[in-house]
Amino acid sequence: MAILRMIKKSSATRDIPKGHFAVYVGEMQKKRFVIPISFLSEPLFQDLLSQSEEEFGFDHPMGGVTIPCSEDLFIDLTSRLRK
Repeated sequence: MAILRMIKKSSATRDIPKGHFAVYVGEMQKKRFVIPISFLSEPLFQDLLSQSEEEFGFDHPMGGVTIPCSEDLFIDLTSRLRK
């Protein structure tokens, strides 16, 4: 799966705890978030990844996965996934 190769590649060069990966979120300014890999199996998060693939393909400008949504929406979604 291409997204997992991207995560492994970007995670290897950053200070990211084991079992987590970095994503960049925001419509204009991009902010880096470190989230658990377990989110990859969540349907809500998979929808965001599909949107990311449609907008960027697998050529992400920040060097990691870029999620094309507002920070507020992303924080709300990840808060729900953590419960």
